[in-house]
Amino acid sequence: MILDANQLIAIRQRNDEEVRRGNRATHGYPAPTVQNLLHTIEALKKEKRKWKKLAQARGKALHEISDIAAGTNGSQE
Repeated sequence: MILDANQLIAIRQRNDEEVRRGNRATHGYPAPTVQNLLHTIEALKKEKRKWKKLAQARGKALHEISDIAAGTNGSQE
């Protein structure tokens, strides 16, 4: 299941209410389990941003290298 930002916010709010209730919480997944899941999702988002930024930097570097290589090949002809 893919959750959008609004759904994650709703889950986080509902879980926060469950945590506040403590022992009087309703049935369902335990609040700490949901909390761990939400933390995992946030960590994955950060990793995805990091790798995306790295890939963009690598793409720029490869583009610059190809421009340099094309420039040197053109001057040798």
